[in-house]
Amino acid sequence: MKPGKLDKTAFRHQTVEEASHNFAFWKMQSLEKRLEAANYLNSVAYNFDVDNPPRVDRTYFRIRKRK
Repeated sequence: MKPGKLDKTAFRHQTVEEASHNFAFWKMQSLEKRLEAANYLNSVAYNFDVDNPPRVDRTYFRIRKRK
């Protein structure tokens, strides 16, 4: 897989106070809201529809008992 270039225009510099405010905002949100936001960000990063995520390829994993 070829790594892509980082789009530096998608980000902006923050002060410590702004970053602290963002952290405090997300800590006040419910776990469900934080997971919804994380799912949305993953869908944007990996280019899939939020309402129809890709299936896990279960042929890749094996189940075995530990001794």
